[in-house]
Amino acid sequence: MQQKTELTEQQAVIEWCEVMSGQFPELKTIYHIPNEGKRSRRGGGELRAAGLKAGVPDLCLPVARGGWNALYIEMKKDRSCKCTDEQLAFQTLLAHQGNFCCIAYGADEAIYAIKRYLGGFNKHDA
Repeated sequence: MQQKTELTEQQAVIEWCEVMSGQFPELKTIYHIPNEGKRSRRGGGELRAAGLKAGVPDLCLPVARGGWNALYIEMKKDRSCKCTDEQLAFQTLLAHQGNFCCIAYGADEAIYAIKRYLGGFNKHDA
């Protein structure tokens, strides 16, 4: 059995999106923001100069629904993992711009969030 990691949980979400894109074509637009990983000091500096920012959520579904502009999901493998201060601050910035942001502890929670979002739940319901 494969060990559960943030990466394997995120891959399961993307796989589900691919399968469900026939029913929900907008799922074809979901993408991963590659912000994680260890880098050399120089490599990290080059990426920051090119726009890399600490705290950006892992997934973005750039589809407007229910008064929101887009959905951003910060993936965690389970509830033992916590968001950094930078992640929480960036989610606040995104929310102030009319985006829905959430933290998903595993693939099931992320899929639930996507389904709920695509169902058009309203800003006032959040």
